Amino acid sequence: MNIVVLDGYSLNPGDLSWDELLKLGDVTIFDRTPENKILERSQGAHLLLSNKTPLCATTLQQLPDLRYIGVLATGYDVIDVKAAESQRVVVTNVPSYGTDSVAQFVFALLFEICHQVGMHAHSVQLGAWTTSPDWCYWKATLVELAGKTMGIIGAGRIGVQTARIANALGMNVIALTGRGETDRAVPFDGFQWVSKEELFRNSDVISLHCPLTPETEAIINKTHLGMMKSNAFLINTARGKLVNEMDLAHALNERRIAGAALDVLSMEPPSSDNPLLHASNCIITPHIAWATREARGRLLQTAVDNVRFFLEGKPQNVVNDINF
Repeated sequence: MNIVVLDGYSLNPGDLSWDELLKLGDVTIFDRTPENKILERSQGAHLLLSNKTPLCATTLQQLPDLRYIGVLATGYDVIDVKAAESQRVVVTNVPSYGTDSVAQFVFALLFEICHQVGMHAHSVQLGAWTTSPDWCYWKATLVELAGKTMGIIGAGRIGVQTARIANALGMNVIALTGRGETDRAVPFDGFQWVSKEELFRNSDVISLHCPLTPETEAIINKTHLGMMKSNAFLINTARGKLVNEMDLAHALNERRIAGAALDVLSMEPPSSDNPLLHASNCIITPHIAWATREARGRLLQTAVDNVRFFLEGKPQNVVNDINF
């Protein structure tokens, strides 16, 4: 079996091993594949593995040998799943590998925006403490989280784990799922379902964990930002297009909310004119919440298992509708 990995670098820049995959066929691994090389590198492949390299209907139609696409991620919007289905190409993904890592990163962002650790450490390096007339100083208002309210939009695995950490910090937790459901059982004491308006008006921190759907696209917009407290923070580790970036930039620059910390943007990498790159009190990281070595190790192992199960005729984590 010819197996081609189109963009393996982001998953494994060298600190993990492809050895288990190499045992399953004739494997070619590319670090990255530009758009003009996708078809050329995919020709003759029976199995393709892709993280963010798109595989559209036009490309798939020119790959008669292709039988399987393994997405090296949970989201699979880079694949034309219906086109693959029409050609009886199985598409799999890797669910739930990053729950703990992403939830942990939510608080890395939140702690940074509450304490500005990086800025204060940098000021010490520049000599501000050695020349200070006082024994301590702070260059921004510091924020304590205990007693404040965390609003969760999207209470799936990651959202609930985030809520549990918030609860352990002494925060109140309110939640709205991505589809607006408020009648499900609560996962732990101190967790409460609320309406959308209640969530936006009452949260001191809003953390996004919902999938990107027509209902959730741009859920962070001028209207909902206008409902938020002026001292509230927004955290996004889910999908960039959940946020209307221009509306958020205006809200930050006009001090209508206190700050935002984002690990995802609508286009990645972003264009230089993205309004959030220079917005007031806005922390942006390069989509790394998922990328701990532990989470990437689980992702790679599951991706290899997906290939193995497919080759054994027992595919798992299939995302398209194919009868076997």
